Amino acid sequence: MEIIDLHCDVLYTLSQAEEPISFKNNEKLEVTLEQLKKTNTKLQVFAIFIDDTLNENQRYLEAIRQVEIFHQEIITPYEEMVHITDWKQLEQLQSNQIGAVLSLEGCDAIGSDLRKLQTFIDAGILLCGLTWNHENAVAYGAEEDPAMGIKPFGREVIALLNAHHIIIDVSHLNEQCFWDTLQEATYVIASHSNARTIQDHPRNLYDQQLRAIAEKGGHVHCVFYPPFISNEASVTIDDLVKHIKHLAKIITPSRVGLGSDFEGIDLYVENLTRTEEIPNLLQALEGIFTTEEIKGIAAENFQHFISKIERS
Repeated sequence: MEIIDLHCDVLYTLSQAEEPISFKNNEKLEVTLEQLKKTNTKLQVFAIFIDDTLNENQRYLEAIRQVEIFHQEIITPYEEMVHITDWKQLEQLQSNQIGAVLSLEGCDAIGSDLRKLQTFIDAGILLCGLTWNHENAVAYGAEEDPAMGIKPFGREVIALLNAHHIIIDVSHLNEQCFWDTLQEATYVIASHSNARTIQDHPRNLYDQQLRAIAEKGGHVHCVFYPPFISNEASVTIDDLVKHIKHLAKIITPSRVGLGSDFEGIDLYVENLTRTEEIPNLLQALEGIFTTEEIKGIAAENFQHFISKIERS
């Protein structure tokens, strides 16, 4: 069974390392080449995430550095890794190849300069979140006042992303920015969010938001971070399955996927601590969903989603 994971923060980990870390098989990493091969991963999305303690110019330069790390540490050394810059490349991968996609986790790195956003578009990003959890020049994040909406510059950002057929990721937006984005964005997805009905956390989505994403043609990918799953001290795969069942109930199983957030989390679901353990989650879905539905959640739903994206 193939796997597609829409979110990991390996680039941030590699960028912060004091000593070189091998992406191939370093046991300190939660996502490695060997683990991706072992789990038959077809596509891994690598987020560009910037520490919000940096000033505006430093954020842009750091984001550029992570693009360089992506090529130097992920793509160039390994013939199995293929940089996907057009979704049609995913259909052309050989059985021994793994697709790698760049995403921008929040537009903090661009400040209020569309030219900087164009730089990342030219670098091949195919998903873009407008914020992380905090306010920037574009919008307001999940930890901000839920009534604050998209800023005027944010509408310019959305228009540019639409023009390049880039998926806009709503996972980190506050409520009003979520609704504003759905009105204006062409392609929408939540790359790593869960159901707020199950766990009332601002990073999760209300049922009405889930329905709106589905009506827009979008998908929701569940995240593996325990605070987004349960308030229990020990969180199990069964707790995460509750979210997947709820998402499937609201938007159908055909619009659900995976967005681990590995390397971006410091707490873990039991037996779901790294890429090689994702099959444990898929096994837990057996008897609840059909084999075809599980294949969809693992990878095929997202492949169907991108098949509808207009070719640039």
